[in-house]
Amino acid sequence: QNIWQAVILDLLPKGLSLAEKALLSGCSAGGLATFLHCDSFTEFLPRNATVKCLSDAGFFLDVTDIGLSYSMRSFYYDLISLQGVEENLDRNCTNSLPFPQQCFFPQYALKYIKTPFFILNTAYDVYQFHHILVPPSADLRGRWNHCKISIAACTESQIQVLQDFRREMLEALYPFYRNSRRGGMFINSCFAHCQTELQDTWFAVDSPRVHHKTIAEAVGNWYF
Repeated sequence: QNIWQAVILDLLPKGLSLAEKALLSGCSAGGLATFLHCDSFTEFLPRNATVKCLSDAGFFLDVTDIGLSYSMRSFYYDLISLQGVEENLDRNCTNSLPFPQQCFFPQYALKYIKTPFFILNTAYDVYQFHHILVPPSADLRGRWNHCKISIAACTESQIQVLQDFRREMLEALYPFYRNSRRGGMFINSCFAHCQTELQDTWFAVDSPRVHHKTIAEAVGNWYF
C-alpha cells in the first residue's frame, strides 16, 4: 500500500494529475493489484478524466485443489496477515463476508468496484493450473507432472478436472458478465498466463480471437 501511494504521488506532478484518459493495468500479481487499487486510482485523478482498469491474468480463483484443500486461500490468508493487508481491502466487501480475507480474491471484490473494468483471462490459466488446482503439496507422487509439461500427456480423468476448473472460472465470472453495464471481458481457452505483454497474443495475425476480435481490438473497443 505504501509503495502504491508513493508511485502515484510521484506521478501526479509529472502529468498524471492532468490526465484526460488513464488506464490502470497489470499482469498476474499486477493484475490482482489492479482489482485491489482500481477505485483508489480513480480518486487521484481529475473528475472529468476517463479512468478505467484492466486486469490480465489476475482473476485468481478461490477454489479447492485436487486434494480438496483451499491451498491458495491459505496462502493468501498468510500473506494478508504478514503484510497487514486487511485494513486496505474494500470495506463493503469485508463487511459482507464471514471471512474478510476472501476480499483479496477478485471474484468477491469485483462487484464492489465502481470504476469500469476489463477482465482478460484464459479459462485454463496455466499458473492457476500449476499452483491453485494442482499445487505440489496436493500431488506429492507427481502424477500430474507429465500433464503439466504437455496437455497432450493428460489422462482422460485429468482432462475432466481441467474442464471442471474452466467451468468454475466461468461461473465465477458470470455475475460480472450478467450485471456489469460498463465492463468488458475477453476469456479464451489458451493454456497461457498473461496475454497483453506479447505481440503474439495481443495483436498479431494469428493472435487468439473471440468473436473475430483480437485482445487489442476488444480492449480498444471497450475503452474508447
